[in-house]
Amino acid sequence: MTERESYKDYVAGLLAGVATVIIGHPFDTVKVKLQKYNTDAHGVKYRSGLHCTARILKTEGVKGLYRGATSSFVGMAVEGSLIFGIYSQTKQLLEGELQSCKPRMSVIIPSAAFGGAIISFVLCPSELCRMQVQGTDSLVPKSSRYNGPLDCVLKTVKTEGVTGIFRGGFTTLLRESIGNAVFFTTYEHVRYYMHLQLKDASSNHSNLIDVGVGIMSGGLGGIAYWSAVLPLDVAKTIIQTAPHRDSTRNPFQILNSIYRRSGLKGCYTGLGPTIARAFPANAAAIVTWELAVKILGIKRE
Repeated sequence: MTERESYKDYVAGLLAGVATVIIGHPFDTVKVKLQKYNTDAHGVKYRSGLHCTARILKTEGVKGLYRGATSSFVGMAVEGSLIFGIYSQTKQLLEGELQSCKPRMSVIIPSAAFGGAIISFVLCPSELCRMQVQGTDSLVPKSSRYNGPLDCVLKTVKTEGVTGIFRGGFTTLLRESIGNAVFFTTYEHVRYYMHLQLKDASSNHSNLIDVGVGIMSGGLGGIAYWSAVLPLDVAKTIIQTAPHRDSTRNPFQILNSIYRRSGLKGCYTGLGPTIARAFPANAAAIVTWELAVKILGIKRE
């Protein structure tokens, strides 16, 4: 891969990340609120994702669904650029001269896991869950609330030091490494077998077919991702929004506590809005990425 093509991989990924935020951030806000408050022993309880959404719209309007979106746009743009760029280049490096159209697990999994591990260092501080949970229903005192992403970062560093903005870093690393391995494995296999079934379709409809395959492969990849790692995301939300510095940061201890109190359902708190978000957001990311790849002239198998 030439230097110019390498650069294009990152540009295509950046556009995919932006598309993900535009479609997915409102769903993510609802998911985070459910994870924070419905797993607490005391506090606001939402009956469902729809109930949570209705309360946000009633008390804060549409802007409430995009709380913390500024940092998400930056974070997801960088994340998309890195994950797609690193994945594509690592995959090509591992394939070497034996590049094949058929997906190879021995190449996909390490490439995706490596990319996921790298982006976890960007995602951990940028997700800023604490901004999403401090809406009208928040139990956070007004004097302790954040005025924006920068204020959130500055107050966190002031009270907890630089390491404070990386609270939940280990859990984020686990989530991203495992999740992206699952995502790209699902995406590559669904894409390959759908194209295999549709290879005899009229070339006049090739662009429409590519979009359809992108929607299905990206959407199913997103569902697989969150089905695999949502418990880790629940633990990460609790770690990042814990009011005390000495609160446990061990995701397995947290999940064990939730499981004993609420069962498996508690570990999958926010599943509804997460799955509702996963399909359209990841479908948009993949369609945008593949379209950008074509426009930029990046060669794929």
